[in-house]
Amino acid sequence: MNMKKWIAAALACSALALSACGGQSKDASSSAPKADKVYRVAANAEFAPFESLDSASNVEGFDVDLMNAMAKAGGFKVEFKHQPWDSLFPALKNGDTDIVISGVTITDERKQSMDFTDPYFEITQVVLVPKGKKVASSDDLKNMAKVGVVTGQTGDFSVSKLLGNDNPKIARFESVPLVIKELENGGVDAVVSDSAVIANYVKNNPTKSMDFITLPDFTIENYGIAARKGDEATVKMLNEALKKVRDSGEYDKIHAKYFAKEGDKAAAASQAASQPEAAK
Repeated sequence: MNMKKWIAAALACSALALSACGGQSKDASSSAPKADKVYRVAANAEFAPFESLDSASNVEGFDVDLMNAMAKAGGFKVEFKHQPWDSLFPALKNGDTDIVISGVTITDERKQSMDFTDPYFEITQVVLVPKGKKVASSDDLKNMAKVGVVTGQTGDFSVSKLLGNDNPKIARFESVPLVIKELENGGVDAVVSDSAVIANYVKNNPTKSMDFITLPDFTIENYGIAARKGDEATVKMLNEALKKVRDSGEYDKIHAKYFAKEGDKAAAASQAASQPEAAK
């Protein structure tokens, strides 16, 4: 009887061992892209040049080109969906989307509810104001009647830190185009948002007579691609693909497509100044 019990126990242990081995094999391969899966990528396409909508309502921009290049290099498939900024992270958490790439700054607070890839773009916050308006420090922002930000973006966090989260001087909007339109109409005195986005607006709207200013109060930030909290396989897949795109030089090509070098900016400004106003 004891022998029978021993044999039964041995068989049970063997079965558990096989099961454990099978689980380890599955875990080891789970970081590989799934050939039949299409990863759902969410973005708020009101953040040019990182993402915007073309004439056919397709999402386009730097983030889109980068993600497509990563998908090609990493051997996985993606599809993009435009949705409001404040719905991006709830959709990720609920499983309605797999990836968020939308100029998302990596912060300690966000790390509590989502996972990030390695940084892929460096920016800072800047202040957009009408040309001629002087802004030398955060005290100048404190003395303004209204400062515009986009709800939940890093500009909102930065201004809230300066003025206080519930300060009535902070005017919050749903998107960058909306808050900039309010500045153009005189409804706010300044807008605080990401440097690359604001620089893109100033470059493409020379007749609006706007300028942007960098303050020492705002530190360097990094964008990351967000995945669901605990989804280590997707983060690993994305990091490996991002590295391949960087190492191949493809990242630099995509960057050059959307962001001019300092010398190029000066040349473009000089050329624009020499053209008649109607041609701008």
